[in-house]
Amino acid sequence: MNNFNSSFNLLRATVLVFFLATVLSDSFGQKAVQPVIGHRTVEILKVGNLEFKDLNKNGELDKYEDWRLPVNKRIKDLISKMTLEEKIGFMIMSTTRMAGDFSFQQNAPKAEITSGFNEEDLVQTTNMFTRKPLPIPTMTAAGTTKAVLTYNLRHFILRANTNAKTMAEWSNNLQALSESSRLGIPSTVASNPRNHVTMDNSIGLSMGTTVFSKWPGELGLAAMSDLKLTREFAEIAAREWTAVGLRKGYMYMADLATEPRWQRIEGTFGEDANLASDMIREVVLGFQGNKLNTHSVAMTTKHFPGGGPQVDGKDPHFEWGKDQHYPGGILEYHLKPFKAAIEAGTSSIMPYYAIPIGTKFEEVGFSYNKSIINDLLRVKMGFKGIINSDTGPIDMMPWGVENLTIPERYQKAIECGVDLFAGTADPAMLLETVKKGLVAEERINESVARLLKEKFDLGLFENPYVDPELAEKIVGNSEFQKKADTALRKSIVLLRNDAKVLPLAKGTKVYFETCYDNGRTKTPNTVFKPEPNKWNLEFVATKEEADVVLLWIIPNNGGLFGSTPAPIELGLSKNKVDVAHVNEIKESKPAILVINYTSPWVIDEIDNGNMKTVLATFGTTVDALLDVVSGTFNPSGKMPFTTPVSMKAVQENQSDVPGYLKPKEYALFKFGDGLSY
Repeated sequence: MNNFNSSFNLLRATVLVFFLATVLSDSFGQKAVQPVIGHRTVEILKVGNLEFKDLNKNGELDKYEDWRLPVNKRIKDLISKMTLEEKIGFMIMSTTRMAGDFSFQQNAPKAEITSGFNEEDLVQTTNMFTRKPLPIPTMTAAGTTKAVLTYNLRHFILRANTNAKTMAEWSNNLQALSESSRLGIPSTVASNPRNHVTMDNSIGLSMGTTVFSKWPGELGLAAMSDLKLTREFAEIAAREWTAVGLRKGYMYMADLATEPRWQRIEGTFGEDANLASDMIREVVLGFQGNKLNTHSVAMTTKHFPGGGPQVDGKDPHFEWGKDQHYPGGILEYHLKPFKAAIEAGTSSIMPYYAIPIGTKFEEVGFSYNKSIINDLLRVKMGFKGIINSDTGPIDMMPWGVENLTIPERYQKAIECGVDLFAGTADPAMLLETVKKGLVAEERINESVARLLKEKFDLGLFENPYVDPELAEKIVGNSEFQKKADTALRKSIVLLRNDAKVLPLAKGTKVYFETCYDNGRTKTPNTVFKPEPNKWNLEFVATKEEADVVLLWIIPNNGGLFGSTPAPIELGLSKNKVDVAHVNEIKESKPAILVINYTSPWVIDEIDNGNMKTVLATFGTTVDALLDVVSGTFNPSGKMPFTTPVSMKAVQENQSDVPGYLKPKEYALFKFGDGLSY
C-alpha cells in the first residue's frame, strides 16, 4: 500500500509540474520569463502573474501582444490587423529633428542641439540631383506627431547632436506617441556614427564630436590591428546608444578603399578585404550580440556591393559620379566584408546609388538592380534581413531610371527587394504605387514582416523606454573613455624613424604646430603649448627656440558634399595645406611630420625623400599624439591602406584593386607598414 501511495504521489507531482510548465511556457516549451514591461499610455493586461501591454486598447490579449509566442506568430497576427496605409508608412524612414535643432540650415543660429566636428562645421543638406538646397520638410517629418499618427511612420534617423539626457527624454516622448497610436507599434530610431574623431561630419556621414565616448575614426580602428579592442569599442558604443534610445545604426561601411580619390574613404576600414571583413564582423557582433536582443543596436552594413571603385573617385551622390566600374575584374574581392557581415548576422544591408558599368549587370542604380539585390545578395549570398535604401534613391539619385515615374521607381526597387526607403517623410507616392496595382500587398507584407521582426527581436514591443538619468551616467563615462584613449594611441602609425629622433628625449624643446585650414579662419595654423605639460618636454612659441619641430598636417578636401565635377586631387596644396609654409618650417629644424589621413594623400610636395620622421593619424587627439612622440606610448599601428607616390600613379590606378596588389612603383607607404620603438 505504501508503495502504491508513493507511486500515486509521484505521479500527481509529475502531472502538476507538467501542467505548470505548460501554463508558463510558450509553444516551444521554454519557460516563460517575464520581461520588463515599459508603458506610458496603454493598460497592462494580467494573465496569472504575467503582464502584457494592451497595445491596441481592446482589453484583450492579442497574439502580437503576447511575448510568450514565437515572433513569427506575433508578426503574422499584427500584419493581419494593419491597414494598407499603416504598412506603407512602415516602409518609410524619415530624418527627424528636435525643437531648436538647426543642423540642416546653413549659417544657422547657435542652438542647444548642434551637429558636427565643431559647431561651425555644419554642412547644408542639398538635393544632390539638382544641387539646390532641400526644403526642410523633404528630409524631415512635417512634425513628429503627424509623422507617427497621420503618416504611420515608425522608422526615424536622428541627426541631432545634443546631451544624453535630452536625447533619452526625446526618445521616450517619441515612443509614448507611438504607443498611443491605433496598434501601439513602437518606433525605431537610427543614427550615423557618433563615437569617432572625424573630419567630414556632413549630415548623413557622421555626427562628429558628441557626448559619446570618443574613439579613432574607422580608419584608425583598422590601423590598431586589435580585434579584441574593436569588439570592446562596439560593445561600449552599443551600451551608450541603447541608453539614449538609439537602437539602429546606419553603419558601418564595408566598402573598400581601393580608389584613393573616393571621398568616403574616411568611413571605411581600409583597402584590405580580409582586414575589413574582420573589422565588420567584430563591430556587428559587438553592437548586436550573437543575435538581436534587448541590449542590441541593429546594424545596417553599407554600401552593397561596395562603393569603393568609383570612376575617377567621384561619388554617386552626384550625377557626375554615378558610374562604378571594375577595371581589375575583382568584384568578388569587394563582396568579402559583406559576406562577413551576413555571417555575423547584420540586421540590414544598404545598397549604394551607383550604376555598375562594363559588367554583366543591368546599368541602373544598385537599389533598382535585381541581379545585384535579389540574385546576388538574397539568393547567392543568402541574406535574409532588411534591405534599407540609402537616402533618396527615388527622387534625388534615381540613376539609370530617370525616365521612370516615381511609382514606377518604387515598383522596380521593391521588385528588386528593397524593404525600407530612406529620405522622405511622405508615404503618399508609395501608397499610390500599391493602389495602382504596380506592387501587390502580399509583397508589401514581406517587407513589413522583416521590419517587424527587427522590432520584436530588439524587445521594443515590450519596453522601448530608457532612463534619462542613467543615460547621463552611461554615455561618455570615464571608464569607457579610458578604453577609447588606448585606442586613440594604438591607431597612430610610425612610418619612418630614420634619424631615431623618436621617442623625444626628456627636456627637448618642441615647436608644435598644426596645419589645418577649415576655410574660415584667417590663421589656419595653430601653435600648441599644452597645459598642463605632462610629457617632460618643453613646448616653445617659435621654431627658432626649438630643438625639433612637430608638424601635424590635417588636409581638408572640403568634405563629400563640397564636391564638384572637377577632377579630384590628392596633393596637399589642393587640399588646403600651405605647402610653402610647411617646407619653410621643416627645413629650419629637425622635423617630425605627422599627417592625418582621411584619404591616401599624395605628399610629394613636402616629402622629396628627405623626411626622416613621419607618422600617420586617422582621427585622434593631441594628448594621444604627444604620448606617442614622447615615448609614453610605444606606437603599434599599421597602415590600413597604401598611399600613392604621385598623382600620376593615382590617375593610372585600377580603382577596384587594393594598393598592395598594384605595381610596386605605385606605393609610397604600403598597407601594413608601421614601426615601433
